[in-house]
Amino acid sequence: MKQSIGNFLLRRLQEVGVRHIFGVPGDYSLALMQQLEDRGEPAWIGNCNELNASYATDAYARINGMGALIVTYGVGSLSAINGIAGAYSEHVPVICICGSIPLRATQRGDLMHHTLADREKGNFCRMFAEVTAAQAQLTPENAVTEIDRLILTAWRRKLPVYLELPSDISYLEIEVPDCPIKLEMIPSDIENLKTCTEVILERLNAAKAPAFLLDMDASRFGVSGLVMALADRFQMRVATLNCAKGSVPENSARFVGTYAGIGSSPATREAIEGSDCLLTVGYRRIESTTGFFTDKLPASAIHLNSSYVNTADKNYQAVYMAELLRSIVDSSSGIATKKQPARPSKQVTFAPSDDPLTQDAYWKAVQNFLRPGDVIVVEDGTSSAGFGRLTLPDDCTHISGAFVWCSIGYATGALLGAILATPGRRHILLTGEGSLQMTAQEISTVMRHDLKPFIFVNQNSGYTVERAVLGKDAKYNDIANWRYSELPNVFSRETKAETYVVRTSNELQEVLDSPHSGMVFVECVMDKYDAPLDLILGGHAIADTDYGPRGPQSAVNAQIALPK
Repeated sequence: MKQSIGNFLLRRLQEVGVRHIFGVPGDYSLALMQQLEDRGEPAWIGNCNELNASYATDAYARINGMGALIVTYGVGSLSAINGIAGAYSEHVPVICICGSIPLRATQRGDLMHHTLADREKGNFCRMFAEVTAAQAQLTPENAVTEIDRLILTAWRRKLPVYLELPSDISYLEIEVPDCPIKLEMIPSDIENLKTCTEVILERLNAAKAPAFLLDMDASRFGVSGLVMALADRFQMRVATLNCAKGSVPENSARFVGTYAGIGSSPATREAIEGSDCLLTVGYRRIESTTGFFTDKLPASAIHLNSSYVNTADKNYQAVYMAELLRSIVDSSSGIATKKQPARPSKQVTFAPSDDPLTQDAYWKAVQNFLRPGDVIVVEDGTSSAGFGRLTLPDDCTHISGAFVWCSIGYATGALLGAILATPGRRHILLTGEGSLQMTAQEISTVMRHDLKPFIFVNQNSGYTVERAVLGKDAKYNDIANWRYSELPNVFSRETKAETYVVRTSNELQEVLDSPHSGMVFVECVMDKYDAPLDLILGGHAIADTDYGPRGPQSAVNAQIALPK
């Protein structure tokens, strides 16, 4: 069949489940944008800037399985590249579509706007090659092959890809396949899969204290259900790294908490470090997810990765994670599964008062506010540190960029993508005012689409996480003191939000207990130096790692101190 290049691209995106496309229009992308307008689907979600669009697409893809954004050449794509790099770092399948200069201009060597004016061909594509799994510059000859290759690469590897569509070819008609694209993993090598299954089963059958340790790939590759099936079958304890929080039911009797080296509870450390058959899923040894390299995994651990497995003495290539776990489940079907009853949902004892709101009271209130099925988007800093100690109710989804890429401002843009990917669920944003100032304008897009999340903003006079690292009273950690609760009224002339400023736990609890029908925005005022314990510990560890024993953090009053 004949179809224009732009419409074929949009059709393929629909076929893989992309229902919304984020981005900012520009003249080089307007031809594709017009085709999207004429089709009416996927739905266009225009963002305030390309960075916010990349964050929204990232969160959307984490939940939906794939996300796409459209930007224009150079000025647009380079504004988005930070978010694309975050998707690469945190294994998220995002398709970045860049409307680029006309193909004829490239062929002629014409100097065009939004370029470096140097006649260089492919310089932006080379930039994106560092932060994407695959790249393509479309032509009428390669469009079908390259569009399908990039979509499949993003889905199979759970990594972003970058596609340049010249502005003068989007309407050109080419021969395209009738059949939809199929999202299928490449099959594992049969012999390696069989051998690896047998090796793991032999270890599990002989183990007295088997355990799982999950990194973020447990969520990305959708294997959490298989993990819990094996945990029940072999009575395995299950822990997650902080970046995988929420990937398994935290009320499960198998769940033993978050593992972070010496920052873990004794029970969690014993379960992981004392395991005689530890299976890790996607494990990466990063300082921010391993208690600053204080992790002590058994040398006998078996490491399951997206496409290969490492044991103490062997490596099995072309063994794909989901297929391997399914093979182990199927091969052990004769073993009686011993599923334990779930623990009751956690409620903490909390007595609101008229005393100034503290981090401790705030997080106790948040714990009791959470309910099954919530989607919680959590910012880096005080929010991620405090949230890490909470127990999630069943079926909650946790979205955060706070553990590997750690780009502050991510969560506000991500909120938009998370809501659109999961309609019908309750959505909660937990952020700080320093992070909010980075991407605050995306709240206007949330309001423009009449979306109704709960937004909680820690207002504590600056970059608290940085004050815990260095510069407790330094001017470089100060920020402008906005009237945060008034922002929704600025961002929308039509849609109204319920806005509050709370200074005591009584005031916060009153908001949480009240019925709400629209977007709820709560500015939570707390002391400048009040911080969750994990944030202070982490800040001190960052300083010691970054600056060494003779660094400036050793000066008196250089950091927020640990409570006495």
